[in-house]
Amino acid sequence: MHANSSPVHSAQTDIHDQLAATIAKHASHLFLKPVSSHNQTTFDSSIAAWRAAGALPLILDAGCGVGLSTMHLAAQYPDHFVIGVDQSADRVGRNTLWPGPQPQPQPRNFIRVRANLVDYWRLLLAAKIFPTRHYLLYPNPWPKIGQFTRRWHGHPIFPTIVALGGVLECRSNWQIYVQECASALTQLSGQKVDSAHFTTDTPITPFEHKYLLSGHALWRCQVALGTP
Repeated sequence: MHANSSPVHSAQTDIHDQLAATIAKHASHLFLKPVSSHNQTTFDSSIAAWRAAGALPLILDAGCGVGLSTMHLAAQYPDHFVIGVDQSADRVGRNTLWPGPQPQPQPRNFIRVRANLVDYWRLLLAAKIFPTRHYLLYPNPWPKIGQFTRRWHGHPIFPTIVALGGVLECRSNWQIYVQECASALTQLSGQKVDSAHFTTDTPITPFEHKYLLSGHALWRCQVALGTP
C-alpha cells in the first residue's frame, strides 16, 4: 500500500456553526423516508444469519467497505457476531483476504451485506435490535462547509444511530469531523463525549493503514450509550 494519501483540506477550521441547531431539529422530527424493498430484504437475511449463529451480542460495522474491519472486529470479539454494512456492491463483493498470521483461521462470526445504512439503522431500531458495539470507521468527511449535512452527525439519521445505544466509536483522519461527532453525541446523550488523538500499531481498515503510512494524525471519539 502506497503512503501517498492527501490530508483533508477544508475552509472549515472549527465545529460547524449550525451543528447544535441541526442536531436539535433532527431530534425533534421523525425521519419518514420510505425503506426500499432491497434494503428490507437484505436486513431480513442478515438478521436471519445473526439468529442462526445464536443471536450473539451484535457488533455493527457501519460503512465497512471491503470488510477488512469487519473481519478484524470478528477476530477481536469472538463471542460476538459482526455485521458489516456498505452501500457499494463492488466493495462488499470483493474477496477480501484475512491478513492474520498463519495458521490462524479466518474468523467465521461475521457477514458483510450491501445495504443503505440510513434504511438499515432504522430497520434495526424498528426491530428493537440493539448493537453492543457500533463503529463508524473513516466515513466520507464531506469537508466542504456546505457539505455539512452529508456528514453522519449532520444527517437526519443521527438521532436513530444514537438511539441504537451500545458503545459507539467514530474514527477519522480529520479532527473536525470527530470533534463535531463528539459534540453531537454530547448534545443527544447528555454525556460528555471527548475527541482524542488516536494511535495504533494494528490498523483495521485499509484507510486507517493508508493514513498511518501517509503520516496523518488519527482521531476518534467513543461513548457508552447503554442499552435502550
